[in-house]
Amino acid sequence: MLQVKAGDLEKMSLLFERHHRALFGFLFHLTQRREASEDMLQTVFYRMLKYRNSFTEGSSFSGWMYHIARNVLKDQKFGSDNKYDPISAYEEQLAGGTQADDSLEKKQSRQQLYDAMAMLNERDREILMLNRMKELNYPEISEIMGISQGAARVRVSRAVEELKKVFIKKGIKKDS
Repeated sequence: MLQVKAGDLEKMSLLFERHHRALFGFLFHLTQRREASEDMLQTVFYRMLKYRNSFTEGSSFSGWMYHIARNVLKDQKFGSDNKYDPISAYEEQLAGGTQADDSLEKKQSRQQLYDAMAMLNERDREILMLNRMKELNYPEISEIMGISQGAARVRVSRAVEELKKVFIKKGIKKDS
């Protein structure tokens, strides 16, 4: 990103190639809408290019990228009448472009997790996506969300507890 900031705009395509699948997965898991996620993905990369001078050396690129993605999400409005795209239809894209060779049981477990996460409120779903699925650490999450590291830890913990409650309430069994 520092090279892009310095004027080598051709490097933006390399950043897109490296990060678009993970970013699409983040957006899709939060919106459950393929077309909207694809549009937002393009908007995120456009904003990364437009605001490239806001990236500072020594800061986390992933944190900066997901911060922009969160802002793009906030700019979008999703009503309750939106069409739901089943996540299983896009597993290949979300898995990073390779067809998963998982057993049927693992696919069902993963679908149950996605279904349970969809029942969480947006704030809990977002923080779990950042921490557990995108594997961002608490300092990165605190920077992205504009909260303290302690608050990030507490919110992740509470979101995990809420997810457990959803699993229990819906009778979803967790085997691992």
